[in-house]
Amino acid sequence: MSAGVLARLHELLRDGGGMIAELLAGEPHSGNGASGGPGARAAAGPRASGHREDYELLVEAVYEGYLLHYGTPRLLRSIEDDLGLLVGDRLYAIGLERLVALDDTAAIAELADTITLAALAQSGGESELAEAVWMAGASAVGWGTSDAHRLAKQLVVEGRPGALEAMRTSAEALPASP
Repeated sequence: MSAGVLARLHELLRDGGGMIAELLAGEPHSGNGASGGPGARAAAGPRASGHREDYELLVEAVYEGYLLHYGTPRLLRSIEDDLGLLVGDRLYAIGLERLVALDDTAAIAELADTITLAALAQSGGESELAEAVWMAGASAVGWGTSDAHRLAKQLVVEGRPGALEAMRTSAEALPASP
């Protein structure tokens, strides 16, 4: 992973101007860390070959949008809830737009599922499951999906026991090729 993915995302948002640029906190620093996060996970996979920095940035943009909905954003200062939801949705769109430009429909579907499943986990008060969903989703973006990942997603949708462990396992059991 490039050390400066959050700095690159910060710059992209700043250069885009508008309300999001006005809401940016100070310059990102290493303490904000994305090292080992979902962007790095997706970028490390063979599906990202030739576009690693693009995948890393777009996944981190979507993840930052998720954090605006459910956690603490790394790049934006604290804002009221309704505005945070709107800005989070815009960050989802920024990441997905960049993925569309790469013409990667499989990764678009995986990130859409990741957003949905993480929201489902959060609505059930299962933040640990939501984070596992993110890492497994990022793995699927970078390496492609697997039967284990499809099963894990189904367990989350159904709210079944074992969903957390299945998500963790699917994130670790990476397919050999996309």
